[in-house]
Amino acid sequence: MAGVNEGAAIGASHVSDASRPSDAAFLPNTKCAPAHLGNVLVLGLGKSGKSVARYCAALVGTRVDELVVAAGARNDDSEAFVGSIAAPHVACAFGDDALAGLDMHFDICIASPGIPYYHELYVRALELSDEVVSEVEFSWRESAADSVWVALTGTNGKTTTTSCAAHLLAEAGLAASAVGNIGDVCLDAVAAGKTGVYVAEVSSYQLYSTRLFAADVAVMLNITPDHLHWHKTLAAYRDAKFKLLDNLSNREPQRAHAVLPSRGRAVAILDATNDVVRAKVREIKALSDEERGFTYIPMGTKAGVGGDMRAACGAANAAFIDAEGAFHIAFDGVEHIVGNVSDLQIKGEHNASNALAAAAVAVVLGVSDDEIACALASFAPLEHRIEPCGQVDGIECYNDSKATNVDATVKAIASFPGRPLVVLLGGDDKDTDLDDLVRAAHGHARAVVCFGAGGSRFAAAFEDACADAPEGFAVKRAGRMEEALDCALELCESGDVLLLSPACASFDEFSSFEHRGRVFKQLVADRIERAASREA
Repeated sequence: MAGVNEGAAIGASHVSDASRPSDAAFLPNTKCAPAHLGNVLVLGLGKSGKSVARYCAALVGTRVDELVVAAGARNDDSEAFVGSIAAPHVACAFGDDALAGLDMHFDICIASPGIPYYHELYVRALELSDEVVSEVEFSWRESAADSVWVALTGTNGKTTTTSCAAHLLAEAGLAASAVGNIGDVCLDAVAAGKTGVYVAEVSSYQLYSTRLFAADVAVMLNITPDHLHWHKTLAAYRDAKFKLLDNLSNREPQRAHAVLPSRGRAVAILDATNDVVRAKVREIKALSDEERGFTYIPMGTKAGVGGDMRAACGAANAAFIDAEGAFHIAFDGVEHIVGNVSDLQIKGEHNASNALAAAAVAVVLGVSDDEIACALASFAPLEHRIEPCGQVDGIECYNDSKATNVDATVKAIASFPGRPLVVLLGGDDKDTDLDDLVRAAHGHARAVVCFGAGGSRFAAAFEDACADAPEGFAVKRAGRMEEALDCALELCESGDVLLLSPACASFDEFSSFEHRGRVFKQLVADRIERAASREA
């Protein structure tokens, strides 16, 4: 095998699967973890890939016969990690063609989410392996039988909703942990064995490679165009998201945790304000209770998050926000009122909807209404998500670097009604349609500053629509983000809001949206310090 570490032994006896039993035995007290994993292939050494490689390397000689890691690009970090797991029956190879010359059977392959299904590593892994699954799937299989999995996906709002749900559950005394894309790798939490409720943010990449994964509570937020470079089409992206719902009816009620509803059925919480998800709600509603096999709670209606789907179409359950801002979750014949939008620290209608989804999760898992209301009020804004980061000469600055697509930025712009607003837009352009963004800015902001690699296209879109702009609306161009910040500060007056909500990826100037947000906050802090020095 080209590129395999010297001394790494791959036993020839494991090339054929002829001697394997057809029905694998499973470890007791797990979801469905095989007692014998056999030959294991790991694709990629990102955060989740490293976790899987460490976990499986520790099982060599017991549950794992041979472990092969296709480590991706060779660099100092990957080579150091490979060295840390070096052992007999552990082999590693680098490069996109790492599996090209390998003639070996694998019982299971765990693929990193960054490797798309059409990449040569993934395609070759399919040829060599009985199955290719994601780290989320593998972690779920390995987890305790009585653990609860809350899985949340959608285009925007996943991290806020996941964090909020985990916060509500933890405040109620449950052993809940936020895992997945939000930070801690699912498998690390499973290995630690301290979590009873896994609140997992799961991406379309991860869901694409799921087969058996069956959450106890599945939350489907909005679906809008994103990640099309990976999925190729919006339909493929949508279908990957909806895989979250595929196995809900297969969940084993006898393995349910005590906090689940008495019927022991899985529950799906679905954002019915979103056209794509609402179509799925209609599809689910058309099924009989037996055909569906799980319970569902639609959030809002076509009219918005204030709509009650019971009145709109006769749904059995519903979640909505009433005209006075109260959160309602009608579930299993009981109406729960669990606080008010006015008590939230997080800004914007979209965050009120995120809080409603998190509250619905807590209701399903048996948290009391009073506990939910109290915990909602104590939930603080997350970093890089309309995060307040100080005032420069009375100008309130907000870091929304996580807004890497148009839909997220449109929602952020609407989060400051009645406030003079200047928005920083741009970065690594995803080439998505900008019409909704232009309309939102015209409706809520008085200026935009367009920067970075995508800045020219963004500015041109606003300039082309100048006839529709409100009087005095300004469009400015800047090079890098620091220049854009200073330009925006010049446009602002005391009492205004300055919002970084780029609607772009960050990779033209930064390594990640987190890096971009941290730099922005430091730049704001520098200008606050300068202003204080002038006043001293």
